[in-house]
Amino acid sequence: MSPLDQKLLRDLWRMKTQALAIALVVATGVMLLVMMSGLVNSLEETRRAYYERYRLADVFAPVVRAPERVLDELAQIDGVSAVEGRISGRALIDVADTDLPVQARAVSLPDFGAPRLNDVYLTSGRLIDRQRTDEILLLKSFAEAHGLAPGDRLSATMHGARRSFLIVGLAQSPEFLYTTAPGELVPDDSRFGVIWMSRSAMEAAYDLDGAFNEALLSVAHPHDLPGVLAAADRLLDEYGALGAYALEDQFSNRFIMEEISGLRASAAAVPPIFLAVAAFLLNIVFSRLLQAERQQIGLIKAFGYTDAEVTWHYFKLILIITASGAALGCLSGLAAGASMVGLYIQYYKFPFLVFEIAPSSFVIAMVASISAAALGGLFALRRIFALSPAVAMRPPAPPDYSQSGRFAGVFRRLLDQPTRIVIRRLVRHPGRVLGAVAGVSAGMALSGGMLTILSGFDESIETSFSVVDRSDMLVSFIEPLSDRTIHSLRRIEGVIDVEPTRSVSVVLRNGVRSHRGGITALAPDAGLYRALDTAGGELLLPEQGIVLTPALADILDIAAGDILTVDVREGRRPLLQLPVTGIAESLLGSPAYMDLAALNRALGEPDRVSGAYLRVDPNFQEDIYTALDAMPAVAGVSVKADARAAFQEIMDEGAGSTRFVMAAIAAIIAFGIVYNTARIAYAESAHDLASLRVLGFTKGEAAFVLLGELGAVVLISLPIGALAGYGLTFAIAEGFSTDLYQIPASFSPAALGQSGLAVIAAAVFSGWMVKRDSDRADLVLALKSRE
Repeated sequence: MSPLDQKLLRDLWRMKTQALAIALVVATGVMLLVMMSGLVNSLEETRRAYYERYRLADVFAPVVRAPERVLDELAQIDGVSAVEGRISGRALIDVADTDLPVQARAVSLPDFGAPRLNDVYLTSGRLIDRQRTDEILLLKSFAEAHGLAPGDRLSATMHGARRSFLIVGLAQSPEFLYTTAPGELVPDDSRFGVIWMSRSAMEAAYDLDGAFNEALLSVAHPHDLPGVLAAADRLLDEYGALGAYALEDQFSNRFIMEEISGLRASAAAVPPIFLAVAAFLLNIVFSRLLQAERQQIGLIKAFGYTDAEVTWHYFKLILIITASGAALGCLSGLAAGASMVGLYIQYYKFPFLVFEIAPSSFVIAMVASISAAALGGLFALRRIFALSPAVAMRPPAPPDYSQSGRFAGVFRRLLDQPTRIVIRRLVRHPGRVLGAVAGVSAGMALSGGMLTILSGFDESIETSFSVVDRSDMLVSFIEPLSDRTIHSLRRIEGVIDVEPTRSVSVVLRNGVRSHRGGITALAPDAGLYRALDTAGGELLLPEQGIVLTPALADILDIAAGDILTVDVREGRRPLLQLPVTGIAESLLGSPAYMDLAALNRALGEPDRVSGAYLRVDPNFQEDIYTALDAMPAVAGVSVKADARAAFQEIMDEGAGSTRFVMAAIAAIIAFGIVYNTARIAYAESAHDLASLRVLGFTKGEAAFVLLGELGAVVLISLPIGALAGYGLTFAIAEGFSTDLYQIPASFSPAALGQSGLAVIAAAVFSGWMVKRDSDRADLVLALKSRE
């Protein structure tokens, strides 16, 4: 082993704690990169294989009623490779463990053979006997939530008639990976089910003998999709077409794709932050290391080693630290990704999900981490070339204090000797102080930004379920009814207040941009469910025009005052031109709001409602459930408390729990930066501190000189880190928000205060550790001449 390699091992052991801290920062960035890229790859591959194996349709075309012969015409459309007609309808399931009927969707299966499109995956039991009209398959997640199994019976209300069924099997489907009740965004296995029945049984239940109400199409090539959608709408128009839409707009698939897109964006944006911090730390550590070892470098050069050999010696030190961190990050990424797979299986109903990482992910992670570290280290290592042996072995010139004479008397009267030493150290090395301040501020900004986002999630839940929605439940009807239905609801004992609403399925268009969604119409004096403006105040809906949410306005690239094309997909399906009159806040979904009377007037259907918000007396809750269950026009009841609990569970235990991981990692990085700052300061000051001890300073006074600099750096960093964290919050909130839910970015004094306390705690702990080393230092060894 060469002498330089022996020195390399000694240096690694001497700076083991600093090397470990930097390696952990590198490992964190690599872990996130490997984990997220692996999850993206796993989700995409599993989704693709599952969709292909069970032939998920590329186009969904719902209609009111169309004869079977129309399927042959759909099959003749250029680009269509397969067509399937089926019957789909709403249902209410009676289950023993709840007083309220549970909303469900009933779907037909062919009487003979497997469906050409949208097949099901049987998890237990057997397939239905097409000759037995009472046999059904039940969605596995719903059955498990209610303790149902093959052989059990359940009753359901379909098209106004109550029927009894025998469960013969449990199934899953790529069409129902993410399941929610109609009108809701939050999945809850216990509150929404799917029933598969034979085609003949569905025809009898929904009075669609020889007809279908949904066509499924498979497209040969993606570029054929726009033409197929347009042709399908033209063919089905006379049969009450509700608008054909592509798989990308299918509800379940849209959530899956949002999750994949979010993971891909995080994999591209988050790991570079940690790698940049690692590069920054390496630059600071090695800049000070080279400054402290300048005499050694000069001596090594004097013995004949070239600049390249000396540079390679220190560069190997960087490579060892970085490669160790990258290897640890790869292993941690594998373990973290494998643990996350269980969450995705739970919330996205894949029958299987194997965590797989492409070999290129490891290569990219290693190359990115080593490149970032090398970049940070090379800025410091370039100083080696500027040091000739004679200059390097000469001690640095002492600082010039001749200009401070006029202030010396003032400082001497006001400050004691240790404090004056601290101030001189700060003034003597402004670049070093600024670097330390930048590092600590960056750590606090990361921690403060993530803690603010944590409170933003909580604020999102509180605003959505307490400020916007102040009702207790939402009752939805099978079809729009006369507003006289509201009076019937008011007569139910225990109902305190009732507020009408109407939801209409639409396609919103602005030029080439479009969005498939719905319009929510509210009463003028709405108090149970309100639209809020962007400042959080109640928004009064105008008597004409439409109000959009910020997310929806961005999707459509439209602003207040512009004209929006509204293609209504129900009833007489009119095409409306409505002015955008304002922007309203919404943290769940991307709704559009209108005044109830204005919407009915635009549709030519006065005094119509499709649902109602209720405020009820909890003492009469079971009686209200019974009364609603007896009303044939009621399609479903959504209890707000259940929806809130389900959303909170997702945020705390499901996919949203990644924000806790990010917050913990940010806190670790903040600690790593503070700790490295303290260790480096001690390494640079060991000789000076020993000199002070010999001159008669106590251990406490010597430690004050060391820790006073760290304390000043932390105090300067706190306000800068708070401002940077506030700005970073907006970028993080934008990254977490999607079209389906938005995370508010707001100033949170408590979150920034907590991040500040975390930095102070890290400084206290780091200070205690370096003070302990200072107290134990060998004064004779530390005072050896550096000349």
